[in-house]
Amino acid sequence: MLETSARLLRLLSLLQAHREWSGADLAGRLGVTPRTVRRDVDRLRELGYPVDASPGTGGGYRLGAGAELPPLLLDDDEAVAVAVGLRTAAGQGIEGIGETSVRALAKLEQVLPDRLRRRVGALNAFTVPMLRGSLPSAVDPAVLSELAQLCRDTERLRFEYRTHEGAVSRRTVEPHRLVCTERRWYLVAWDVDRADWRTFRVDRITPKPPHGPRFTPRTPPADDLAAYVSKGVSTRAYASHAVVRLLAPIEEAAERISPSAGTLEPDGEEACLLRTGAPSLDVMVIHVMVMGFEFEVLEPPELVDAIRVSRDRLSRAMTRSLRAGRGSGEAS
Repeated sequence: MLETSARLLRLLSLLQAHREWSGADLAGRLGVTPRTVRRDVDRLRELGYPVDASPGTGGGYRLGAGAELPPLLLDDDEAVAVAVGLRTAAGQGIEGIGETSVRALAKLEQVLPDRLRRRVGALNAFTVPMLRGSLPSAVDPAVLSELAQLCRDTERLRFEYRTHEGAVSRRTVEPHRLVCTERRWYLVAWDVDRADWRTFRVDRITPKPPHGPRFTPRTPPADDLAAYVSKGVSTRAYASHAVVRLLAPIEEAAERISPSAGTLEPDGEEACLLRTGAPSLDVMVIHVMVMGFEFEVLEPPELVDAIRVSRDRLSRAMTRSLRAGRGSGEAS
């Protein structure tokens, strides 16, 4: 009886970790015959677990959706990862998820063994989150979940998209991946009407079902989608582009410059290259200056002229202020 119970738990764990298993694969994993697998599946159904089966040579077993959430089996590392993830989610910009995460975390911590509770407690007690400024518009978790499912199931998505200026358009896309930063969520998708890859801010998406049909996944626009999105939102989206050499190690620069502000590349041990964008070269000057690093402009040459104009304007302002007695020191 104990052996059978242990095998049922193992079978349930396998079904929860994989979308679909063939009977032969399950039998091999459990060390039993396919007939025993069928009997064990029937036992799980009797216990209330919705195990779906598809017949034929290409068929198999999968854990279906039931009326209630069945118990989940987590190993030690999975339990710690879920607990830490819930703790982190409680402070992120997903609408309504903070309180929900706290409730789920309380339930999980209540049943954790002492050894795991100590691990999670240590991580929570000695970890301090560092967020850059205030969080942006919160993302509806239902929308986030809907997009993730469509990416998984390779179904077309129909939605209304609101631009920064407030204009609304209807879009039909083949969703590929969700990319998140510490501040925002983005959807990378193939725009059917524009026949090109596009990046959309999730907080500006309003799904308009019905969705579908299914599609064949395309080759993604880049191997590193995080870098692709970073370049898109920090550079390609703007009219003016620049490459600036920062006189600081890339590790130091990355602490101040978020992926949405520009992409960084190493350039020796004591410098790095910043590729960034801005609405205009005048704004670009301010954008680069507020980063707080010594730098040199590599391109475009026009940015050097814009810096010179800003320098002269600042010099004149400083001279007038000193003459008016509003500062100290000498004007150059």
